[in-house]
Amino acid sequence: MPTKSGYAAIIGKPNAGKSTLLNAILESKLSIVTPKPQTTRKRVLGIYTNGDNQIIFLDTPGIINPRYTMQKIMMDYVSESINESDVVIALIDMEKYAEEGIPEAIMQIATNSGKPVICVLNKVDRLLDRKMILPVIEKLNALKVFADIIPAAALKKMNIDDIIETITKHLPEHEFYFDEDLLSTQTERFFVSELIRENIFILTKEELPYSTEVSILEFKERAYGKWYIHAEIIVERDSQKRIIIGSEGKLIKEIGERSRIKIEEHLGEEVFLELFVKVRPNWRDDSHKLRSFGY
Repeated sequence: MPTKSGYAAIIGKPNAGKSTLLNAILESKLSIVTPKPQTTRKRVLGIYTNGDNQIIFLDTPGIINPRYTMQKIMMDYVSESINESDVVIALIDMEKYAEEGIPEAIMQIATNSGKPVICVLNKVDRLLDRKMILPVIEKLNALKVFADIIPAAALKKMNIDDIIETITKHLPEHEFYFDEDLLSTQTERFFVSELIRENIFILTKEELPYSTEVSILEFKERAYGKWYIHAEIIVERDSQKRIIIGSEGKLIKEIGERSRIKIEEHLGEEVFLELFVKVRPNWRDDSHKLRSFGY
């Protein structure tokens, strides 16, 4: 039987559940997840291989109207992922459907991308009245822009098998792009920086998490003893630096401790994590600084 292999871009508005869906499919925490929107900034590549099928997922930032250079780059990641994909998975947050309907950006992609677009109606488990699901599916089918429509609940892993089966149906016959044991091609430095940033998002408030970035300066694997990681937390103002450090250094200590635990779980190794806070004014609008941070 011939193998099928291809790329699938996961798109949607912030907090639609894109990263949660990827993690559920891969049964691994590849993408960081927080209750705050715009947690995902870069695209995350995850590889699902089962039998004769391989799906390379591209988890993308939430679709927004960009206000500064970093957000413009984030939206470029979305466009590039759609262009490179064989199939697009468009997530719709059903908790917000009554107010928002199908976002205009999703409709434009479904209409103009030239790719099969699978509409996943996510978070149906949170609906007070699940009787609304069937009329929504009928309405979307009538638009004739979606290849398939699937109700799901990524956090509860509801209908994950149906999503995988439907994606596979649209994949081309092709040899595997990656070794079947590989889960991602991104570096450990990337995942470590993301885990630190996840805890910053969880432990800080308002605009502060959006003004922060994490840069891994040293990553030393050791045959004996703990691995050493030196990371910088980048902020835009001195006042933000003081908040991140916290009274008597309590907040940065908590960020470091929580991050160390998650990093050790991810790496399967004990680590010594050093965190420092640096001020880089207006880094989100500085193309040079953004490139140095991997954007």
